[in-house]
Amino acid sequence: MTRTGVLTVIFLLAFIGLPDEAVSQSAAEASVADSVGPVTGFPLPRFVSMKADEARARRGPSVHHRIDWVYTRQGMPMMVVAEHGHWRRVVDRDGAGGWMHYTLLSGERTAIVEADRLPLYQRPDTASPVRAEAEAGVIGRLRECTPDWCLMEVGGYRGWVEARALWGLMPGESFD
Repeated sequence: MTRTGVLTVIFLLAFIGLPDEAVSQSAAEASVADSVGPVTGFPLPRFVSMKADEARARRGPSVHHRIDWVYTRQGMPMMVVAEHGHWRRVVDRDGAGGWMHYTLLSGERTAIVEADRLPLYQRPDTASPVRAEAEAGVIGRLRECTPDWCLMEVGGYRGWVEARALWGLMPGESFD
């Protein structure tokens, strides 16, 4: 199936109201094709964060569609899996999501701590001193990442964390 065909399937599934899991599965198929968004030209899937304090995730890409979820956590990382005009299909770490207007989202990278008491190290090395610890569920800003480590800011602390303990990154992703 072509990239356009896969994206069409995603849009159709979203419009007819199938469960988010079905749409997420189709989105995962789209990621296999190393696709890019038809609107932005950015990679799909990709991570963004919530810019707004409150954001509604809708069943389809317009204000006329039903609201499925209301997110109330500014900075929450979201995975963009599709684009349509000014709308982005997003998925959270639990696989839920919907269509959000692009103005509610930011390109600033954040991640959710998945490990309990995740140490923030002074350097990207487990032998270096620990500056702080982050609890599971905490959202932090990512400043740079290598395939194994990320420089993260959490609660006024800054340190290196193991990338595998975070949700909000593609496996092996690097950026600065």
